Amino acid sequence: MKTDRIELLNIDETTFEFIEKSSGEDGFYAFDSKNDLDEEEKIISTSGSHNCGGRCVIKAHVKHNRIVRISTEDDIPDTEKIPQLRGCLRCRAYRNRIYDCNRLKYPMKRRGKRGEGKFEIITWDEALDIIADNLRRIMNKYGPDSIYIQYATGNEGRLSENVWMKRLLGMYGGYLSYYGTYSTACTQAATPYTFGTIYTGNSREDWVNSKLIILLGFNPADTIHGTNTAYYLKMAKNAGAKIISIDPIYSNTAVALADEWIPIRPTTDNALMDAMAYVMIVENLQDQKFLDKYCIGFDEAHMPAGIPPGNSYRDYVLGKGAGKIPKTPAWAESITGIPEETIVRLAREYALSKPAALIQGFGPQRHAYGEQVARGGTVLATMTGNIGISGGWASGTGYPVREEYVASIPHYNPNKSQISMFSWPDAIVRGKGMGADLSVKGTKKLSSNIKYIFNLGGNCLVNQHTDSNGTAEILKNENLVELIVTSDQFLTASARFSDIVLPADDMMEREDIVTPWGFGDYVLFMNKAVDTVFQCRNAYDWISDLAKKLGLSEQFTEGKSLSDWAEYLVEKTAGENPGFPCFQEFKKKGIYRWIYEEPCIAFKKQIEDPVHNPFPTPSGKIEIFSDRLWNMNNHRKIPAVPQYISAWEGPEDPVSGKYPIQCIGHHSKRRVHSTFDNTGWMEEVEPQKVLMNCEDAGERHVAEGDMVKVFNDRGTIILPVKITSRIMPGVASIPQGGWWIPDEKGIDRRGCINVLTRYKPTPLAFGNPSHTSLVEIEKVY
Repeated sequence: MKTDRIELLNIDETTFEFIEKSSGEDGFYAFDSKNDLDEEEKIISTSGSHNCGGRCVIKAHVKHNRIVRISTEDDIPDTEKIPQLRGCLRCRAYRNRIYDCNRLKYPMKRRGKRGEGKFEIITWDEALDIIADNLRRIMNKYGPDSIYIQYATGNEGRLSENVWMKRLLGMYGGYLSYYGTYSTACTQAATPYTFGTIYTGNSREDWVNSKLIILLGFNPADTIHGTNTAYYLKMAKNAGAKIISIDPIYSNTAVALADEWIPIRPTTDNALMDAMAYVMIVENLQDQKFLDKYCIGFDEAHMPAGIPPGNSYRDYVLGKGAGKIPKTPAWAESITGIPEETIVRLAREYALSKPAALIQGFGPQRHAYGEQVARGGTVLATMTGNIGISGGWASGTGYPVREEYVASIPHYNPNKSQISMFSWPDAIVRGKGMGADLSVKGTKKLSSNIKYIFNLGGNCLVNQHTDSNGTAEILKNENLVELIVTSDQFLTASARFSDIVLPADDMMEREDIVTPWGFGDYVLFMNKAVDTVFQCRNAYDWISDLAKKLGLSEQFTEGKSLSDWAEYLVEKTAGENPGFPCFQEFKKKGIYRWIYEEPCIAFKKQIEDPVHNPFPTPSGKIEIFSDRLWNMNNHRKIPAVPQYISAWEGPEDPVSGKYPIQCIGHHSKRRVHSTFDNTGWMEEVEPQKVLMNCEDAGERHVAEGDMVKVFNDRGTIILPVKITSRIMPGVASIPQGGWWIPDEKGIDRRGCINVLTRYKPTPLAFGNPSHTSLVEIEKVY
């Protein structure tokens, strides 16, 4: 009897064609006839849904249900007012990812110990039975505080996996949710204590009106930080703005756009800002009229009632408060590594170059006391009167004030318990009884430890969370978390620690709606370019099946398909935005832009008419001194005025005698966090290497390309070295996002920076301090 090959392989016809017409290691399409070559190419408008820092128009060129080429927006004029949303190298190389032979193909169940990476193939029905049965058991035994949806940024569309799981679990009794983000935890928590909001940024087209732009750890050439952000900086430079980059690394943004690079030791930004404030005060360069009219807490004459003398920001800077140390440029030089005369000049330039913009990147606030960095920038912007004016910048988080409405899938969580997105290891180990001192909000104490984790489109379980080795040990213990379910396209480091692994569809294989990252006045429709292959499934499909097993099918789906839900979102969005296209028109065009004639200026109304438009703070003013922070009674770690706090594992930590190099993990242009790390083309563009200064390398007899060991008490990485003068002495950097691949001795051989980082949440935000690590580097012989 002749056996049908499709039946034997248990695959559908689309997948069989995928296999049959693919060739070579890269799996690209092999045209086997003239007819194939002559078939008309379809061009399908889509975008990227991963946390890439931008959001562009991507065009998939498709033949035979196969992406053969990727291009970008080229069908509108590329103008200064409306620049094209052009994709970067990552999306342009996307077919190298979607057709990777290592894509997950079938549902799998763990066999062996958790973390060993050993799995057996099962059916979708078997996988969903296990997921549903354990969900019933754990919910009934421990309650909703035991169910956790892990932070994930592999898919951030309006129709993503996490959206659907939140909807379902909300209907099933609730779940433990999180607040904050790994990217911006400290600045999102701290900035509102100054301004009452995180929306403190002017729109980017206003940068052309600045005379001076200071980039504090801001590198949009690599991080993107909103599509075309580097372009708007270039426009400002062309208009005459001076650009200064303050960064441990001479970044690509600094190389291309900056007039000056000022290297600074990680974790010491507040020492620089304090010393700049000192210069302004002693030379009377601050905008005192602005401070008197709009602010509280700068000096003793404008302090809240009942606060003891010596607690104003001015007294802190001049050394009249606690500590009695004047924050002079000489004091700051020994901490930051920036020469005293440079600090004096920088302070004068910023104070006298109005309007000026001090733009903070998110890297500097990802350290032990990152909340202070965010608020420190807001104080300098306030002292110079650069708030609420064209060409200025209020600093802090810097999200644009202009935020257009785009509808979301309705979901409701009846369980109000929350933890910081970074504190989940504590909630696993110490959960029951955990309170506000360990990040809990919404309830006095958690009622359970985390027992069930859904990890959907994310790699934060192990790879992107600090102390990968320590976190792995927690996850290995099956008496703690009882079930971990991962949905992904690849067997990532986090997927290896799962009990059930589900093969996810790709962003080119589904419909979705995405909004800009950070900056941008538009929304994109992601059309499905090609069919899903093997047994990969869209999250809405399998979560709908899960809902059916839980008796919630009709309530969950409301009888809608995924495309129906997309149409629902478009209709809801159009209801709030006159002129927004209908569903079919939006699908066809792939993009809708909001057009504005004037730049948006944060706090313009508050500055022009403070009586009728107070700041959204308790006092109605800019709060340099925060009563709310003062009342927390943790003045050393959470001071009421922003200030420099010497970081653990910073340059002043005594452990620097043993581990003298500060190690950070910068964002690379070749990855989106850990996404694309396994993509061959991206490895060709930028191989994973540790950046090391020439002086440090010379002292250790290390040459370019040598294999080196980067280590501390938490772990060891072995990888090649890139020796460069583009990183300051005493600092090394490993591009974050490399996949954690430990050998039999536990040594990581890929370059996962989190092998070296420490799990210790920041004091106020309970955020991510991943740029706070001391290491040593040795040549491997």
